[in-house]
Amino acid sequence: MFRAPLLGVPVEERAQRAEEALRRLLGSSQGGALRVSSQKIPQGYSIMIDGVLAFMLTPEDSDPLTRETPEQAVQQTVAALEQVVRETRESRDLSALAKASGYALAATVVLILAIWGLNRARRWLTVRLLQLAHRHAERLSVGGEAIIRKDRLLSLIQRGVTIAYWLMLLVLTYEWVGFTLGRFPYTRPWGTRLNQYLLDLVLKGGMAAIRMLPDLFVALLIFLLARFVVLLVSALFSRIEQGQFEVTWLDRDTARPTRRLVSVAIWLFAFVMAYPYLPGSGTEAFKGLSVLVGLMVSLGASSLVGQAASGLILMYTRTIRQGEYVEIASHQGTVVELGLFTTRILTGLGEELTLPNALILSNVSRNYSRTVQGNGYILDTTVTIGYDTPWRQVHAMLMEAAARTPGIQKTPPPQVYQTALSDFYPEYRLVCQAIPTEPTSRAAVMNTLHAHIQDVFNEYGVQIMSPHYRGDPAEPKVVPRERWAIPPATEETR
Repeated sequence: MFRAPLLGVPVEERAQRAEEALRRLLGSSQGGALRVSSQKIPQGYSIMIDGVLAFMLTPEDSDPLTRETPEQAVQQTVAALEQVVRETRESRDLSALAKASGYALAATVVLILAIWGLNRARRWLTVRLLQLAHRHAERLSVGGEAIIRKDRLLSLIQRGVTIAYWLMLLVLTYEWVGFTLGRFPYTRPWGTRLNQYLLDLVLKGGMAAIRMLPDLFVALLIFLLARFVVLLVSALFSRIEQGQFEVTWLDRDTARPTRRLVSVAIWLFAFVMAYPYLPGSGTEAFKGLSVLVGLMVSLGASSLVGQAASGLILMYTRTIRQGEYVEIASHQGTVVELGLFTTRILTGLGEELTLPNALILSNVSRNYSRTVQGNGYILDTTVTIGYDTPWRQVHAMLMEAAARTPGIQKTPPPQVYQTALSDFYPEYRLVCQAIPTEPTSRAAVMNTLHAHIQDVFNEYGVQIMSPHYRGDPAEPKVVPRERWAIPPATEETR
């Protein structure tokens, strides 16, 4: 490295002259000794090859940053030139080139054999691990529930073996390239750099992992402590939810959402405490990623937060509960799950509806299970009968239809209300209580009740017809008993 002019010659010209001299001396000394030496002169040191001057070094050429002495600079220069001489001599030696080619060929054969062995080991290991997974997959369960499905486990094993295979193949190919390039003088610097890069990467990664072990231990300790606290809190709230323990400020319905909120709060607190100990938490990349994630959450989570807030309001105000029969936005069904973001209800027709909690909170909801006596839910239906039929008879017929319907409770007894006196007919509303433990659903009970209402009204000759009419029909619009089961209907369909 030339850093100062010499006898009026600029640094760039000194480097150019030195390069030309080296090329001339190395090219013209076929079979010579090519011995590198140095000699002290008034201007500094002269660097010679076989006694011929190649270039000169001055004290100003020493590196001031490393406080290098002129003698050290000369020693390094001589060592570098000796390596150049050795590689130049090697590049002209046919036997050395043949030997290097033999090493490269042997390395290629070893690589091919290693790839063949890796393929066989991959197939054998895949088959062996799949057999073990088939044999022991059922043991990976908690409380009788499988932690991971067998097909997923088999897929994960195959992908894991494939990834390990390709990683080892890449490492072998990388080492083969570095070894082969290092056999020849011209490509030796590339091979040395490749091998040194891989070694530095492994050493740097290993040292970084060793340095991070204490911080990882502290972070792991924090998370384990948080896990222990969550288990204690979950056990307490589970006892409250099962009715084994009672507190004044919490009941069984709100125990589950409160447990989830407390668990989330504990984990968030643990993450905040462990954040400084996580690897890379202090780097600019990690900070930038945290800001990006926070920005994405703040921009896209407004509706999500609204749904969660609506779910909490529904849980803590006890508007609806699991197992109750409700009507929400013209949808009727039994609440099967009250979640933080959505609520699922099962209709009488076997449909499962998922309703956003914000929709439930913004609509009027009817709860048919809240005001009943004991277990059950409210069942109601409306009929309109003309004014020419005595209302007492209508009351009695509706009560008889309810008594014939399985699934309707006798106590409390059904009730009939006249809800309106319209222009052409009164409106009668039958209200009764059904039993939810019966195997029939609410839709099935309602279907049976409507069928019995039609049968009872036909038996007593009362027509269920409430049109806007000008005159009474010549014959009553009723179905006689002998025509109840005309084809294709049968007696069983009653």
